[in-house]
Amino acid sequence: MDAINPATGRRIESYEDATESDVRDALDRAETAYESWRHRPLRERETLLADAADVLRENEERYARLMTEEMGKPISQARSEVQKCAWVCDHYAEHASAYLGDDHHPSPPGTTVKTSYEPLGTVLAVMPWNFPFWQVFRFAAPYLTAGNVGVLKHASNVPGCAEAIEEVFREAGYPDGVFQSLLAPSDLIDDILRDDRVKAATLTGSGPAGRAVASTAGEELKKTVLELGGSDPFVVLDDADLDAAVEVGAQARNQNGGQSCIAAKRFIVHDDVYDDFLDRFVDEMESFVVGDPTDEETDMGPQAREELMEELHGQVTASVEAGATLVTGGEPLNREGAFYPPTVLTDIPEGCPADDEELFGPVAAVFRAEDEEAAIETANDTEFGLGASVWTEDRERGERVAHRIEAGCTYVNQLTKSDPRVPFGGIGDSGYGRELSEVGITEFVNKKTIWVE
Repeated sequence: MDAINPATGRRIESYEDATESDVRDALDRAETAYESWRHRPLRERETLLADAADVLRENEERYARLMTEEMGKPISQARSEVQKCAWVCDHYAEHASAYLGDDHHPSPPGTTVKTSYEPLGTVLAVMPWNFPFWQVFRFAAPYLTAGNVGVLKHASNVPGCAEAIEEVFREAGYPDGVFQSLLAPSDLIDDILRDDRVKAATLTGSGPAGRAVASTAGEELKKTVLELGGSDPFVVLDDADLDAAVEVGAQARNQNGGQSCIAAKRFIVHDDVYDDFLDRFVDEMESFVVGDPTDEETDMGPQAREELMEELHGQVTASVEAGATLVTGGEPLNREGAFYPPTVLTDIPEGCPADDEELFGPVAAVFRAEDEEAAIETANDTEFGLGASVWTEDRERGERVAHRIEAGCTYVNQLTKSDPRVPFGGIGDSGYGRELSEVGITEFVNKKTIWVE
């Protein structure tokens, strides 16, 4: 398993793949750890999680540079990611006891009836490369604190990040086996899922990967949470603050090199402000500094892998050949590394990749909508349903439109984002289940009714 720097194409380090024997040993350790971890007082688990936040902060620069080297994230964004991981640890360290406290119910005189939240066991997490620390802590912080143990199968291009995350929990004082990073090839996932010692699974990734995990887990009657792709609409109505919509829209499209499930991807703009928005938006997109991700002045680094950039470029080319207009960008940069420029497409024909596929990179598809109703219809014209963003100066109008957009989360006058305090997840081809907040920590627990007569 080679870690390749996408900014240079050079190998950083090689790692040994986990074998079937390694997998068996890891699951044995997880099962052994679970028997004592599940009975550890919740307050102690919260304290350990707070300690994990401290480890993250103490090693922020080292972990940030590791992310930048392995997947090309600009160093300033990598530091922010480490800080966000510490935040989610802080959040559950403070609120897990409230989230997992017993719920009492009406019952006959002389009886006590309550719901108790008890862990399930070993949870398999199949995580992606685009936010190599945050995606993992988004599952680990709540699920471990609820009393489960975790086995991470991370993306193959960020093995150093996988090992560093295991280090965080080890340095924080977690018992051996409570959290393990398993550098296993993808063809072992099915066997891991079928193992009786694994009780549940969570995946963030592509639609095909999610369907494969859901199918196997379904056969084994194991709970899953899936956060898959998105083609998030960014709706700009005729009364929007265009300065804010342009600035935030470009950020929402290009952050993390555009490699985010909840990045703004389809910009749906009311006809009355379309031309003005497009002119400003193109200027803003072209202002992004693309280059060395270790440079503090860089806004956007390389795409995470050469083949991913080639796939993105193929989608752009196919869309233009189908009739879309290329306004800016659209060609890999003539330099070492997997660099692709901020790109804008307009006049998007129905059925081309920019219309009905997820563009996982800095490519914005801009659609014209004749009125509010048409904007909503275009926003919902997708199999995905992860996030959405609506822009209007009328807050009541924004909330009304937000209710009509079919997505797991819709933000008004704000970019779509994940936040430890609120549930996160999608519908349709964007998956099911929720992460974060109280809802997230209770996804992988046994909600047990206890009736005492």
